[in-house]
Amino acid sequence: MTTRSQSPAPVATPLRATLSLDGAWEFRHETDQEWRQAKVPAHWQACFEDLAVSFGSATYRRGFLLPAEWIGREIAICFAAVSDLAIVSINGTELGRHEGGYLPFEFTIPADLLKADNTIEVLASLPDAHRNENGTDFAEIPHGKQSWYGPQGGIWQSVRLEARDPAHISSLRLDPMWPDGRLEFEAELTGLTERKLTVEISGPQGETVYTGEIPASGHKIKHSIQLETVAQWSPDSPSLYSISVTLFAGGTATDSRKDKFGFRRFEAKDGFLHLNGAPLYLRAALDQDYYPDGFGAPPSLELLEDQLGKAKAMGLNCLRCHIKVPDPRYYEVADRLGMLIWTEIPNIETFTPASAERLRRTMEGILARDRNHPSIVIWTLINEDWGTRLRESAEQRQWISAMVDWLRAEDPLRLVVDNSACFPNVHLKTDINDYHFYRTTVDRREEWEMLCREFAGNADWTFSTDKEAVRTRKEPLILSEFGVWGLPDPARLRSEDGGDPWWMAHGATWADGTALPQGIEARFRELGLGQIFGDLGRFIEQVQWYQYMNLKYEIEVIRTHAPIGGYVITEFTDVHWEGNGLMDMARNPRVFAEALPAVNSDVVIAPGAARHAVYEEGTARFDIKISSGGKALPEGTRLLWEFGAENGAIDLPAIAPMQVHNADISAAARKVAAPDVQKAGFRIVAPDGTILSGNSETIAVYGRRHALAPIRFAADDDGLSDRLSALGHVMVSPNEADVFVTGDIDAARVEAIHSGQRVLQIVAKDPGRLRDDTPPRDGPMSIEIDAGGGGMLSGPYFSFPGYGLVNRHKSIWRGDWVGNFSWLRRDGVFAHIPGGPLFDMSFTGVVPHQLMTGFRPWEFQGRVHAGVVVGWVHKPAAFIIEKRLGRGKLVATTFRLNREAPDVDPLATALYDGLLTLAARP
Repeated sequence: MTTRSQSPAPVATPLRATLSLDGAWEFRHETDQEWRQAKVPAHWQACFEDLAVSFGSATYRRGFLLPAEWIGREIAICFAAVSDLAIVSINGTELGRHEGGYLPFEFTIPADLLKADNTIEVLASLPDAHRNENGTDFAEIPHGKQSWYGPQGGIWQSVRLEARDPAHISSLRLDPMWPDGRLEFEAELTGLTERKLTVEISGPQGETVYTGEIPASGHKIKHSIQLETVAQWSPDSPSLYSISVTLFAGGTATDSRKDKFGFRRFEAKDGFLHLNGAPLYLRAALDQDYYPDGFGAPPSLELLEDQLGKAKAMGLNCLRCHIKVPDPRYYEVADRLGMLIWTEIPNIETFTPASAERLRRTMEGILARDRNHPSIVIWTLINEDWGTRLRESAEQRQWISAMVDWLRAEDPLRLVVDNSACFPNVHLKTDINDYHFYRTTVDRREEWEMLCREFAGNADWTFSTDKEAVRTRKEPLILSEFGVWGLPDPARLRSEDGGDPWWMAHGATWADGTALPQGIEARFRELGLGQIFGDLGRFIEQVQWYQYMNLKYEIEVIRTHAPIGGYVITEFTDVHWEGNGLMDMARNPRVFAEALPAVNSDVVIAPGAARHAVYEEGTARFDIKISSGGKALPEGTRLLWEFGAENGAIDLPAIAPMQVHNADISAAARKVAAPDVQKAGFRIVAPDGTILSGNSETIAVYGRRHALAPIRFAADDDGLSDRLSALGHVMVSPNEADVFVTGDIDAARVEAIHSGQRVLQIVAKDPGRLRDDTPPRDGPMSIEIDAGGGGMLSGPYFSFPGYGLVNRHKSIWRGDWVGNFSWLRRDGVFAHIPGGPLFDMSFTGVVPHQLMTGFRPWEFQGRVHAGVVVGWVHKPAAFIIEKRLGRGKLVATTFRLNREAPDVDPLATALYDGLLTLAARP
């Protein structure tokens, strides 16, 4: 027989006896010749390194002795989860089959199959891309992120034997109604039809708040229980009630169950989320629910408690458990410690009638197991149109619409998202208008600001225009995925003997190869990055602060838009090679964990610096936005600020929840002996003196250029000549010039370099090569010098300066997802630029949109003065190069230095000064 998923295992009671079957089982994968031992619960991939990325079937086997006192009782074998298809046998006879890798199931064992000494066998199968004998393949089963991080098969949650009365309680459904104080109660019973239930409810402090008796006839009992005053459940006050239900048959107690629940109401109203009648600003992180061993089974309750405590300490009030059904302890901890959970069905890859039915059955199983948890507040049916084609198929649009209607009716206590969308997919019918977009602020600040502005305006691109679409324009706006890569410290992830985690060898097939962790130390050394950052540990620390700087600004921009009611940071922890977590896989927080609540809290100050670089004694302007989130700020609240030698206080009006208030501040930077970074500080103080919020902003402060040593230059572009003259440099004839400045080079310029000219190229040309003046021709063996007829395209090496020019847009160097870590050496001619070596927010106006490629690793040890690496230190490229030829040399840069009037941006000026000096020096 085949069984469907069951409700969760009851808390142990005197009327049910259990025997755990966790521990060592005999194991044999289909590729094995011999039996070996596997741990249960665990995915088989987590037990054996040689099976870490394996699909297929595996047999588990173990024995058990039947307790003598169990004879005459109903015996069931109960599995919390087996991935994906389980065939269960006892003493050589098949008991049943279960499909679906995330949810519990059980089989009653016929008494005539049981002996004193018994053998259980489980055949667990996880299909790959081949269709198996059941007509199933991996694409058509709910699998979630197994498609990214590798397969997970086997008995991965606990197994137990249970002895009970045939007349027992098979499930409890608890629907607490707040603020009514009413509990809608539903029990499913097996066995006899004439019986009664007794119910006892205890309050959050253990006090008895209700006792009662319910007549029971039939197999499903519905009852309403009214309590007096009830305590509400919330992340700040996770008040839980306990219920104990006992079944009596003929005056004898035959079974009992215990569960916990909480009174709360979660709803969408007036364009925002509300919890218990009050507006809620959602501060969430995407949780892939993977653990230190690289798989999805939590190692302990203590780890779940520890990670949730760290989540709360970082200011989070919600975790979006991403396309995965977690271990039930995940929800128990969230209920008890106080964390909202947004849960999603694991996705398929191919939509068929069979896979659609599996999605529906999975959601039914999730409801059966998890619906009593107050922490769960949102369901998502589809993520990013994975496995569906909602833009292309009317049938699938009708299906998702019907699923939303069904789930809303089945569970009115939670909100439903149809498709958690990203470009180019959309919503059709949803309780929340959520959307995903990624940008790195340093590289694409203007795009980030534009996307947030459009999203806050209820952008048309979030919803379908097909006839199936139903849009109210009152759906709360949640930016449900955004984030920036940092990197974990590999040394903190290695085993005691120094071995890499198994997953470090994987990732080469992702993100154009930049997601491969293994070998990061070797690449760091080979590129000579220690000259720039010190050792790898210091590089990792700076990368993590770079991650924070970007996240901080992105959250601040989100908070400037009152219509946006929350966000989900990608992500809670790193997963394998994906290095954008707030913690690594071992649950080590990023270096910025204690700083994050400054922007990840209810009340947030967004400084809104007009510029992140000014001259000493120059004016820094702040367009401050105060976002109240879910709190109301009373009249008499003040904004205190300080920058340079100035400080002040601004009286604020009363600010209602979910509002944004403006306050403009201008102040002069301090005089500096050398360029430096100065910090502006801001605090919101309540009338009673309580600090409600604090934030800061860093401003690069440059000294005046009184001691500038002008460079004599010539140029072939009037715009460049005018700009450099305005910056105080001296234009002369080419023969008199120390540096010739140009936007492009050709054969004549190369010959001049060879003869001793020093050239600064401010690159302003189409991608291809730094020079494209050589005629196309086929060389020996049909190797081309330029594009055209012939064979293999040669690299740019054979034409000085020998480098390619690439647009970052539409390439892995764009940095929207996998991190681009851009740096400028802060020694020599660029020692006068503060901060670094990684770019900071002052670089957003000049950051290159092109880069130079084709370098040998040794060239980064002196020839490259500014560059970038991607992900786990891959794809090195340059923004500033210095290359000699004959008696002269070329300095080339892709920094965008001419976007504003001369000397408006001190950083652009400082870069020009450094570049001219670099080009002029011997």
